[in-house]
Amino acid sequence: MELDWEFMEETLPKVWAGAGVTMELTLLSLLLALPIGFYLAVIRLHGCKTLQGIVRSYVSFVRGTPIVLQILLLYSLLPSVLNVLVQAMGWQINIFEAVDPFWYAVVVFTINTVALLAEVFRSALNSIPRGQMEAGLAIGLSSLQVYLRVIIPQAMVVAMPSICNITVNLVKGTSLAFLMTVKDIMAIGKIAASFGYNYLEAYIDVFFVYLVLCTIIQIFYHLVEGRIGAFRGKRA
Repeated sequence: MELDWEFMEETLPKVWAGAGVTMELTLLSLLLALPIGFYLAVIRLHGCKTLQGIVRSYVSFVRGTPIVLQILLLYSLLPSVLNVLVQAMGWQINIFEAVDPFWYAVVVFTINTVALLAEVFRSALNSIPRGQMEAGLAIGLSSLQVYLRVIIPQAMVVAMPSICNITVNLVKGTSLAFLMTVKDIMAIGKIAASFGYNYLEAYIDVFFVYLVLCTIIQIFYHLVEGRIGAFRGKRA
């Protein structure tokens, strides 16, 4: 079996062009999920029992179901719900044509990432001794100031490796966005391969692009972790 190298050379730039959509989807989902995930983590630690139970159920549901199922369920359900709401308001808008599937993908991956980050932040915040809050309050700082100046900087160092893993998995997970007709890396590769059935060659191109992206992300997080963890000093 011989690989069609000419096809791979022609397809690689096309597949690489889809990296923009993949990274845009990843960054939007991550940026939306970060503050929500942190807030849910705080609720898990300091909220009332009712809110804690709701957050716990949400996290359990998301972590306990395959992301493929979440995509198929929400992509089938969300447009229909929006269409009913729009019609109820009397707006003459065809939701099925007006909304780009990219935004449905953002919603799905944000919902999934929020649950993962909530557990990461909860664990990171728990790793900080409670005496630091008491010490901050004792010197006249408010609870918010203690969180912003003392607890969160330390918690972020603890959480950074896990956030890196979540980001890398999110990049790879967005390969399922083609199920929502989003033209990302995977979708472009599959479309290019379908004309001549060069699926192996296309998947090798896709594999290479994802490998490069994930490597860059890991290097970036390594540099960020070293920067924000500088207060710890060098370890032997």
